[in-house]
Amino acid sequence: MQLGLSADEVLCTTRAVRKRLDLERDVEQSVLDECLQLALQAPSGSNSQRWHFVFVKDADKRAQIAAWYKAAFDAYANSPQSPRNLHGDDPKMAATQERVLSSADYLSANMHKVPVFLIPCIEGRLETMGAGNQGMLAGAYGSILPAVWSFMLAARERGLGTCWTTLHLSREQDTAELLGIPYDQVTQVALIPVAYTIGTDFKPAPRKPMDDVRHIDAW
Repeated sequence: MQLGLSADEVLCTTRAVRKRLDLERDVEQSVLDECLQLALQAPSGSNSQRWHFVFVKDADKRAQIAAWYKAAFDAYANSPQSPRNLHGDDPKMAATQERVLSSADYLSANMHKVPVFLIPCIEGRLETMGAGNQGMLAGAYGSILPAVWSFMLAARERGLGTCWTTLHLSREQDTAELLGIPYDQVTQVALIPVAYTIGTDFKPAPRKPMDDVRHIDAW
């Protein structure tokens, strides 16, 4: 079932959903396939279409990946990159960042309960491909990230919540072995937890004013 949101509503209310993921409800493969079919319409560099999408539904495999994710999150939560340590020069952001960290901590503790993981991949080892060639690296990521975002937008319209995560990549090779992904030939770029949401009403997130980030003709 689709929610009937406008394109603008989908774009401004597709949130990183963590605490409102329904951990008790299965997600039908047919719905996932609808989202993926739309994602495959995304652009890719030179029309290469070197993307692959691994859905992880097996409980034991999800539990193992979730354990690796939790270990990585525990280290990240106290790092300079933690939400609590970003925007330190803007006290107005403190409450928002604490909510983000609380939400991320909840997901870390409950990742194993999320019914589906999506692991998007692209052919090639990007750390080798991009060595000394920023253009090639940007092109490679630009050939997979739009498709993943399209999947997340399509999921929102179908009452599903998603969240972009990358912490499992500290154990990328282990994950590859667990899932049979040929590590030397394919790079994982993210782990997207997917579940129906508890309620479907999501609002635009607080953002910095456009004037603070917009530049015209010069910085």
